[in-house]
Amino acid sequence: MKRIRNWLPHPLLTPVLAAIWLLLNNSLAPGQILLGLLLGWAIPRFTLGFWPERVRIRRPARLLRFTGVFLYDVIVANLSVARLILGGPRRLQPAFVVVPLDLTDELAISLLANTICLTPGTVSARLSADRRQLLVHALDCTDPQALVVAIKARFEAPLKEILEC
Repeated sequence: MKRIRNWLPHPLLTPVLAAIWLLLNNSLAPGQILLGLLLGWAIPRFTLGFWPERVRIRRPARLLRFTGVFLYDVIVANLSVARLILGGPRRLQPAFVVVPLDLTDELAISLLANTICLTPGTVSARLSADRRQLLVHALDCTDPQALVVAIKARFEAPLKEILEC
């Protein structure tokens, strides 16, 4: 088993990288498929020394659900931001909101911060030195507490289940 892990250290990452390669090239040509699989194998293999620890996904089904929720939120947020921008900047109520964190794992905190940044209308601005609070900027926030509750329920709680249980 250890030999296999040395040659294929991140078996889920290999097909994901290959798929990304095919999407970027917009081609299913056999050469592109082969090159995508080669890159999907080589990148994790040769960057193994940079991975601080092995990522352990404790609830894979929850990860799929989290991904679906995230993609849904991105689409809804895109439409909402477009409506806000087209409606004129005078209606916007930007705000900085402090989100207290229950997460302790560095990867989980990083994924939460990136998830927030990838959702249009919100940006992770700063992580406190003790890693217990995340400062989030919202493009339009009429209820800061509701934003905190939404981030914790839709993103933080699932990440805690997936990576920290």
